[in-house]
Amino acid sequence: MIMRKWLPRAGWMLLVLVLISVAALATWEPFFAEQPGPPPPLRKYTADITRDEFGVPHIHGKSDADVAFGVAYAHAEDDFSTLQDVVAMTRGRYGAIAGQDGAGVDFAYHWLGARATAHNHYAELPADVRQVLDAYASGLNRFAAQHPGEVKLARLFPVNGEDIATGFALRQPFFFGLDRVLGPLVKGEPMLPEHGPSLTSKPLPDAAHGGVDQLVPEPAMPLPLPMGAVAESSGSNAFAISPQRSGDGVTRLFSNSHQPYRGGVAWYELQIDSDSGWHFAGATFPGSPYPFLGHNENLGWTNTVNRADLIDVYKLNLTADGEHYVWSPPKGALEGFIRTPALTHRTVWLPVRIGPLVLPVPRVIWNAPNFGPVIKNVNGAFAVRYAGIDNIQSLEQYYRITKAQDFAQWQTAMALQGVPATNFIYADKAGNIADWYNAKIPDRRPGPDYRHVIELVDADAVWDKSIPFASYPHLINPASGFLFNSNNTPLVAAGPGSELNPATIPAIWGVETDMTNRARRAVKLLSEPGPITRDRLLAIKFDTGYERAGYVTFMLDGIAKLDLRGDPQLAKAQALLAGWDLKADGKGPADALAVMVLEEGMAASYNLRPMHDLRFELAKAAAHLVKYFGRLDPPLGDVIRIRQGKVDLPDDGGGDTLRAATSWNVDPDGRLSIKHGDSFVMLIEWGKDGRVHSESIQPYGAATTRKNDPHYADQAALFVAHKFKPVWFTRAEVAAHAVHRETVSN
Repeated sequence: MIMRKWLPRAGWMLLVLVLISVAALATWEPFFAEQPGPPPPLRKYTADITRDEFGVPHIHGKSDADVAFGVAYAHAEDDFSTLQDVVAMTRGRYGAIAGQDGAGVDFAYHWLGARATAHNHYAELPADVRQVLDAYASGLNRFAAQHPGEVKLARLFPVNGEDIATGFALRQPFFFGLDRVLGPLVKGEPMLPEHGPSLTSKPLPDAAHGGVDQLVPEPAMPLPLPMGAVAESSGSNAFAISPQRSGDGVTRLFSNSHQPYRGGVAWYELQIDSDSGWHFAGATFPGSPYPFLGHNENLGWTNTVNRADLIDVYKLNLTADGEHYVWSPPKGALEGFIRTPALTHRTVWLPVRIGPLVLPVPRVIWNAPNFGPVIKNVNGAFAVRYAGIDNIQSLEQYYRITKAQDFAQWQTAMALQGVPATNFIYADKAGNIADWYNAKIPDRRPGPDYRHVIELVDADAVWDKSIPFASYPHLINPASGFLFNSNNTPLVAAGPGSELNPATIPAIWGVETDMTNRARRAVKLLSEPGPITRDRLLAIKFDTGYERAGYVTFMLDGIAKLDLRGDPQLAKAQALLAGWDLKADGKGPADALAVMVLEEGMAASYNLRPMHDLRFELAKAAAHLVKYFGRLDPPLGDVIRIRQGKVDLPDDGGGDTLRAATSWNVDPDGRLSIKHGDSFVMLIEWGKDGRVHSESIQPYGAATTRKNDPHYADQAALFVAHKFKPVWFTRAEVAAHAVHRETVSN
């Protein structure tokens, strides 16, 4: 009888406990997460936001800080969702929004010590830079306060300038390959080699092992971080044509960035204009008050990803307790005196959203004094050191280069060496063109093989400074009259006869020797005789050809040699590829099959990893086309699409063509919806009179997450037609094409 009375009560008690646990898991995160710091210093900001026919914001203010306030507010009007993802990332809270993938970003935040880096160095930034950052944060706070229903996480706002700086500290190393290091370390998997010439007697890997597209010179050359597939396919094209080569005396700069179409590293177009002289048109990423590329009246630049070896991994020699490591001082300094410093560690709780619940997942963060952050896995303890570690000076450099008024001022700003990696291709109204292999290359001591994990570590293998800016590989006004980069070695940036001397680039720097298909096509097309006119430059930019070289040759030849007599469908696919015209223009019957098959070769070559089985890749592509299209040879435009809301348009190009359709999502109907490739494209021209004119285009529109906004996808039709829209730059142009005006203030 007692037992019968107790059981129902126990059941109710268990139910209550379950409900309490569920309620706790649904509500704990905002209270235990990293809390907002103090809001920015109280100051009045006022900005005018004028939108043109395509919804592009033109932001005007009396001061640069007023403009930065307006940049944040305008961007929030168009994409507050992604901006919040970036803010959450700077607090280690992205997992509470994006679940397990977001928790991976949060782990990187803690592991890198991004918050500590920003906190330790924020006060060192010049006052005018901090004013711009605080103003930008104030713009986000104002929008959040006015639109509380859109805020994703409780206690996410207010933000301040230090939060914005934290985002820079976190994102920087992922643009030069930290993800390809961190991922294998966390999983305990073998690591891929770093880019750059071999530092041992071992030859570079062959085609089957990811080395096919190394350039061997002749003797006497959507996440808020670029992670995973995004990092694997990061790339861009850039072209600069001198007035002597253009045929009409015009200096041209072509910005052709390849970024994801959505997320925290998707481009946002804008034009800024302050009464203090900050006037610039271009594009930025969510979380930045500055344009990252574009032009002012006098000069401009664009960027492409470079892949120098900027990350070193050291296998630590741990003591028996697993919490100390053996440290040998440099030769000549206390030589022979071996110490055993302690690793530092702390436990962090990563929020992981699963439906309505947020689970707290503990992780231990390790760090080694003298080295940097540490990963412990089944193979040991590995310390990582990377370019720009414990540095946020990029915040000043980006601001200064947007305000530079001539080539000399621009070079002075670049010499700050705050931006740890990315090529800069430059042009100006004076007719100068330049290519700067911007990479904060570690000043390493010879000896260890820095392309791979470094074992038996002593202090001689650990660097603490970078090479000087003056030593960066660069070209200014080459005789060829052109410069380009398509994520290839800088040696060939100016074409045959104007190459950089390989002897000036030591192997230990780790400057890549890669040639992408885009680079092979660009150097071929640009090097043909005659003026590089506007029309010729446009044809080069939208080229869809493949060169039969590198991984393309390896894959096509390898597939041609397969014995497929026992599989009629694969044999038919093999024959179709054998007759392909090496163009992804949508006119040939083999285009779709070729683009799908070659995607794997591009990714393997670009990331120096072994290639997948060729028969498997052919079978996968063939099966997909037959399943969803009923044939091996559907038109390319039926297969690869630009899709946004109700917009559904055919695209062209391939993963590694100058007209880039780099990667895609496979939709339920089998179409490949492009998610990464040609993104923000801008053609900038300075005429003989020195006046600047530019045009631009994006795949979707200005408001990529506002489904009911007229600018959700209004540029897509122009984009697929290889057409541009005008960029209104002067105040008179902006006024003449104004569709909507508003004044925003706090």
